[in-house]
Amino acid sequence: MTGAKPPEPAGPAEPAEPVGPAGPVDPEGVTTLYVWRVPGRAVPRALARLATDRLRLRAAPGVRFAKLLGTGRGTTFGPGDVDPTRYAALVVWRDPAAARGFAAGPVGRGWARLATAAVGLELRPLSSRGRWSGHRPFRPAARAADGPVLALTRARLRPTRAVRFWRAVPPVAAELHAAPGLLAAFGVGEAPLGWQGTVSLWRTAADLTGFAYRQPGHRAAITRTPAEDWYAEELFARFAVLRVDGDRTVLGPLPEQERRDPGT
Repeated sequence: MTGAKPPEPAGPAEPAEPVGPAGPVDPEGVTTLYVWRVPGRAVPRALARLATDRLRLRAAPGVRFAKLLGTGRGTTFGPGDVDPTRYAALVVWRDPAAARGFAAGPVGRGWARLATAAVGLELRPLSSRGRWSGHRPFRPAARAADGPVLALTRARLRPTRAVRFWRAVPPVAAELHAAPGLLAAFGVGEAPLGWQGTVSLWRTAADLTGFAYRQPGHRAAITRTPAEDWYAEELFARFAVLRVDGDRTVLGPLPEQERRDPGT
């Protein structure tokens, strides 16, 4: 499901473009990330839903952009990091009312029946650079984050560059897991190989910035990216985390203090 791309620093925000049927939309939209944990016995059904629910999710009322994703454990962010018991959906909604209807819709109900645990995050885009499947799905707000932030990376690897890319990942993955302020990190992907990304949750924007710009392995990877030409398409986005509902441990290990903190 995923070999993952380590987080990168945000560049200049690009204007988003509408995706989906025309109609009045909230200028900023509502971005949500849903993550489900399924038992081992349900993996075959989850894989089937991963294939069949993608079109259904994109066609749901109020959806402007949507991706149903497999995940990785977040240990090495390589091809062997697949986690077949966790799945995610990233959705940009036209308005809050549409987002609230997800749980009662066929996709939300179907995954809820399979899952033993789930978590949903409401996000506000702060910056976005690049494209995803030819689209710029996020509309960054000109506001700072004063709490937790989430970083999303996504890339489509050039097949001829994939091996060199995966060889460059381990030092960055080691730095990421040791980075101050990291709350959780895992891989995401649209396919087992070549279409991958990362989701990382940080205590503050300063913690994310510190990792992006001050860790030598990560800085070296950023410097190599233009010369190596690893990606046929890439996107990096940062979000303020407005709300977290459900079991946060689905995202990955969280510090004990963060588990006790009801703020987000």
